[in-house]
This record gives sequence, structure tokens and C-alpha cells, in this order.
Amino acid sequence: MDAKVGELFSDGATEETGGIGKKIYLPKMISQVAAKEWLDRRRATIRPWANFVDQRRFSKPRNFGEMCKRLVKNVEYFQSNYVFVFLGLILYCIVTSPMLLIALAVFFGACYIIYLKTQQSKLILFGRELSTAHQYGLAGAVSFPFFWLAGAGSAVFWVLGATLVSIGSHAAFHELESAEVEELQMESV
Repeated sequence: MDAKVGELFSDGATEETGGIGKKIYLPKMISQVAAKEWLDRRRATIRPWANFVDQRRFSKPRNFGEMCKRLVKNVEYFQSNYVFVFLGLILYCIVTSPMLLIALAVFFGACYIIYLKTQQSKLILFGRELSTAHQYGLAGAVSFPFFWLAGAGSAVFWVLGATLVSIGSHAAFHELESAEVEELQMESV
């Protein structure tokens, strides 16, 4: 099994929690170290949430140029906060859609069954051995009708739209930090 999993996934660290051994498998393109470093950087660069949602810091931009500068500077400044807003919207969408929860359960259940079956023996379908990638593709095909019925496509576009509207409006109307305003005022016209 480890040879098959090694084809697509890299071994993660083995963590012992409560006596239950658990391996984390990540796609080879994303190493566990890189993913952990990215998440740690996001956590380290989160701006204070009180400053992020302070209503006194919101105002209408004077013109389109100022709005564009606010968008660019605020997206750069609050980037980690916006990532967590995006993740929160995804979580909200999943939790409030019972059919989507069922579809995800079917998909991850199928992946878990495949994982267990490949540990015991090779999966043979129509006299042909299936690779790990084909098996997970089969799990996706089995769960596709559930995702279709759950409206996963509309959920994805809802999350993207809600993210763009909420982040775009926050970035456009949130005043720049004082250091950034001084930097903007010192630029020559």
C-alpha cells in the first residue's frame, strides 16, 4: 500500500493523539513542510481583528484613483485576514447545506474504503488492476451525482462571489493605515 500511496502522495508526519496513530498524506506537489510554513506565515501576519472590523475606519473614497489605491494596499495589508474570511465562508457554506455535507461524506467515505481495500489487496475491475489515481477517480465518479444534487457548483460560485463582494467592499472602503497614507502623500505627482 505504501508504494501505491507513495506514487501520488508523500508521507506526512505520524502524529500520536490519544493513542490513535494517524498519518497525513498530502499530494506530492505540496510538501507538508511547505504547507505548514504557509499556514504559519498566514497566522503570523494576521492583522488585529479589532482594526480589521473597526467601523470608524470605513469611509467613502474621494475618487476612483483613491479607491484603487485602497484596494491594492488593503488587500496587501490584510491578506491573511482575507484568507480566513474566505475559509470562514467555505465553512459556512458547507455547514448550512446538509446535502453538501452528505456529498462530502460519500466522497470521503469512498476514499476511505479505497484506502482500506488497497491495504488488503489490489483492486481489480473487469480483469484489470486499477492504479491509485484511477481508484480515486472512481470515488469522484461515484460521488459526482451527490455533489450534483447538493448543488456543489452553485456553492462554489456563491463562495467566490461572496468572497469577492465582502473582500472587495472591505478593501475599497477601509481607510489606509497611517504609515501607508504618509507614504502615499510623499509620492510625487
